[in-house]
Amino acid sequence: MLKGYLRQDGKKGIRNYILVAYTVECAHHVAREIQYPYREKGVHVIGFHGCAPNTYANNMMEALCTHSNVGAVLIMSLGCENLNKENLREVIKASGRSVKTITIQESKGSKLSIEEGKNWIEKQISILKETPQVPMAFNELSIGTICGGSDATSGITANPVIGKTFDNLLKKGITAIFEETGELIGCEHIMAERAETSELSEQLIKTVDKAKIYYQNMGFGSFSDGNAKGGLTTIEEKSMGAYSKSGNSKINGIIKPTIQPPKNGLYLLDVVPDGSPMFGWPNANDNAEIAELIACGAHIILFSTGRGSVVGSAVSPVIKICANPQTFKNLEDDMDINAGSIIEGKETIDEIAKLLEEYIVKIGNGNLTKSEALWHQEFQLAYKKFGNLEPGCLPS
Repeated sequence: MLKGYLRQDGKKGIRNYILVAYTVECAHHVAREIQYPYREKGVHVIGFHGCAPNTYANNMMEALCTHSNVGAVLIMSLGCENLNKENLREVIKASGRSVKTITIQESKGSKLSIEEGKNWIEKQISILKETPQVPMAFNELSIGTICGGSDATSGITANPVIGKTFDNLLKKGITAIFEETGELIGCEHIMAERAETSELSEQLIKTVDKAKIYYQNMGFGSFSDGNAKGGLTTIEEKSMGAYSKSGNSKINGIIKPTIQPPKNGLYLLDVVPDGSPMFGWPNANDNAEIAELIACGAHIILFSTGRGSVVGSAVSPVIKICANPQTFKNLEDDMDINAGSIIEGKETIDEIAKLLEEYIVKIGNGNLTKSEALWHQEFQLAYKKFGNLEPGCLPS
């Protein structure tokens, strides 16, 4: 059993954060100046850098600002951007969260905007201390997973550990989300055999085919120089490792960024934009995908890494599962779980999965991950374009 913060909209979060949300890059500095003195008190910065309109960015900001781990939001606007700050404010207000908008062009500039923002943040910190904590069951918990800085050990240790943990926790009723369709190329038919329905089976194959075509058009696949130096040889080898994060349970549906799973179960998050390439790489970096998992409701992110990644995230805590024993020794201050001990013959996949499950409960009850303790709060939101979900993607 976990303890959650009860929101007015009925959601329960495992954190009680305040967001400073900038609506264009021109307001980023002011937002950061407001947030930084309070970073140890649960105040995070998120935002959209673009000035041109983008429906995906609007939807992402709305989903993140009303996430169950968030209790209040300060919107930082320059004043002439295209992101719909008025609608964002109304969505946040309707969810029962405290919200304030500061527009720099109307607040006599940076200095006074920063002062006004800090005053509001200090009041909200005091108010949020009164947020009630209530029992939170596993079937109210959502967990996302991603791998980054993968090497040849990732698919042998850390990723199978996450898959096993998902299988164990799905039996207890959690919602589990895995993604990286560009790193599932070659695994689509194996994955389709686990679909809840024949319609979903067809959609899983179609979704990975879309990613394959997108990358071909971009002229660049989801395979880095670091992956090769770490011993991975082909996208198929990398895909098999990435696929193992999903475990062996039945797959219940496909979602896209900001779509909340309609029921508990296991879901594939399709992060590759629909249509022809317009805005650049579909997974510019791991934090862009972490943000998308969080926008789908994930309270916690399980992050596997072989070569080593030190990132955390705004909004939801990131648990780092290290695949490589040497990497764990090099980066022990940044890694939460040492799955590399499996290679050394010290522990089994089942034993590390049990350890990870126990660790998830601790994080859900307020313990800090390594990245949280180091104040990692990385965030990125870029341009993308998505259409509607196709029939058969979601359970009926």
